Amino acid sequence: MSRSLKTIAALGLAAFAGATSALADDPEAGKKVFAKCAACHAVGEGAKNRVGPHLNGVVGRKAGALEDYKYSKAMTEAGAGGLAWDEDNLTAFLANPRGVVKGTKMAFAGLKSEDDLSNVIAYLETFSEKQASTAPTTEKVTEPETKAAEDVAEATPPTAPQDAPAKAEAPAGAEPGAGKHLKLGRAATPEEIAAWDIDVRPDGLGLPEGRGTVAHGMEIYDENCASCHGDFGEAVGRWPVLAGGQGTLQAERPEKTIGSYWPYLSTVYDYVRRAMPFGNARSLSDDDVYALTAYLLYLNDVVTDEEFELSKENFTEIQLPNEPNFIDDDRREEPFYAEKKEPCMENCRPGKAEISMHAAILDVTPEDAGEDDQPAGGGID
Repeated sequence: MSRSLKTIAALGLAAFAGATSALADDPEAGKKVFAKCAACHAVGEGAKNRVGPHLNGVVGRKAGALEDYKYSKAMTEAGAGGLAWDEDNLTAFLANPRGVVKGTKMAFAGLKSEDDLSNVIAYLETFSEKQASTAPTTEKVTEPETKAAEDVAEATPPTAPQDAPAKAEAPAGAEPGAGKHLKLGRAATPEEIAAWDIDVRPDGLGLPEGRGTVAHGMEIYDENCASCHGDFGEAVGRWPVLAGGQGTLQAERPEKTIGSYWPYLSTVYDYVRRAMPFGNARSLSDDDVYALTAYLLYLNDVVTDEEFELSKENFTEIQLPNEPNFIDDDRREEPFYAEKKEPCMENCRPGKAEISMHAAILDVTPEDAGEDDQPAGGGID
């Protein structure tokens, strides 16, 4: 596959490296960089652990220190050995996670720009304990003042609030108690149905208006997708591979990608529109999804023109390579189904069927390193 588009972009970034250095240690710029991390990590008030731990207070914290997150063995041992996330260690780790902590669950390949590194750390510092301790506090009311307020409240007869909200009514067109049996809830309005009825079918039914180019899709991919799926769709760690794999479907370890396995482009558009980016689904506009889909076609050599623009008008003209190998399910036309015959029940395995193991107990998904010492997904700290 031609990679000239990204090569040109890389040269352009290098040419302006001097101009961007002035933006170092900029929390606002770091907030934009953190978008690459937000799929796995949360920060701010009410932040909780996701695929990776929350990062409130991470700057200055000992590695592997949160009690309510299950770290990799490697990260826990690194913390026990004295690793703490000061600015130098954070910079080194975010640039090359597996180079600093071999065996970490963090699948992110690393930030390449020095400005991105310093800016995202500056952003994380705004959620440190030191910053939190300098936040203004609410002055407490003394006990006598509280008692006086209670006395006044007790002596004042209750009155109905002047601006009490009216009981919520069903939207226009909705029929309350429309359930056929229990008479609960109401019928969904056409607007509510339309908000969920967004599936896109192979013949193009359901496609929204819009368009997007390969070049714009590359920008969206680099910002939202590359941290998990790799710069060219090759995947990071155990995240899904998106490109390549042609000719591997009959191999012992086939790579089922958009270019090697998927039958319809509508599946790509529909899935990206519904579920991506991971952790921030439905954040892309329809034009963004067209552009990202166009770039995924480019990564898989389905289109080779860097100026290609995908739109509702030309969408159904694109055929994925493996579409001819998918056939309609015609089993109901076979005699067994068509004639509704009873199962033969002959030559069955003797004895009573027994359950020998449950998948949850067997735990078939590795928590730490996978094959070839690849991480199973996870995050910083």
